[in-house]
Amino acid sequence: MGINPIITTTDLALIIQLAVAPVFLLAGIAGFLNVMSGRLGRIVDRARVIGLRELRLSDPEQKSICQLELRILWRRAKITNWSIGLCTVAALLVCTLIVSLFVGGFWKLHIGVLIIGFFVLALLLLIAALMLFLKEVQLATRTLRIAQEFSVEDFNIS
Repeated sequence: MGINPIITTTDLALIIQLAVAPVFLLAGIAGFLNVMSGRLGRIVDRARVIGLRELRLSDPEQKSICQLELRILWRRAKITNWSIGLCTVAALLVCTLIVSLFVGGFWKLHIGVLIIGFFVLALLLLIAALMLFLKEVQLATRTLRIAQEFSVEDFNIS
């Protein structure tokens, strides 16, 4: 189990082929992270707008609507944060998987079980992140229904 001083071109090509599939998964996770971080930015921006609006309102009913929306926005932010965290850990596992493929192939290590474990765990984390994403989208839709209850004219902000 020592260092393999002579790794053939064929062996190297096989290792690279094995590493390509997880790289595509990594690219997909990166795209998903981009979408979620964009959503998180919009949630934070919206929370700032609603927070300022609430400070300027005097009608208790309108203030309570703003407070409800703020609670939902911060819940969405928390869910999105968790989703981003799970995706990041999944991406790190995929990176570890790719490194393991190269190291295991180069040193002729028998680490198939470890590689399968990294892959399965990464996919489970990705599934959890996608489920959280779905929950966040549902909360966003619910917030739209709250906003429809009052028109812009109802918020007398001058």
